[in-house]
Amino acid sequence: MDNRRPIRIVLAKVGLDGHDRGIKVVARALRDAGMEVIYAGLWQTPEAVVRTVADEDAAWLGLSLLSGAHMTLVPRVLELLKKANLNHVGVLVGGIIPEEDIPKLQQMGVARVFGPGTSMAEIVTFLHDWANKSGAVHD
Repeated sequence: MDNRRPIRIVLAKVGLDGHDRGIKVVARALRDAGMEVIYAGLWQTPEAVVRTVADEDAAWLGLSLLSGAHMTLVPRVLELLKKANLNHVGVLVGGIIPEEDIPKLQQMGVARVFGPGTSMAEIVTFLHDWANKSGAVHD
């Protein structure tokens, strides 16, 4: 019997961006790769996203941003994760993020930024590699 738990990830659209096709494609790819995916939906506040991460006992949080508000919303989410003692939760960002902002987001604590054109296999591989390196249990 296999006792490994799948990687558990919350995906959310924070802010006022209403475009969700990309995050739904990612959600399906992660689910098809054996991960437990909780899609929090559109127009989430940073507070609601962090509450969902805590409630769902997620190892990862994936944020999708196309609105240009990433340098406001991502730091707020990271701050709230820290205040909630959820520092162990990895944060991924996807969407339209200018190249010059990627190092800034990573310095703040974002594990990886995935831009347009990223293959689903690359995202799945990143998460599985993390699980293997960290010793986390996964499928």
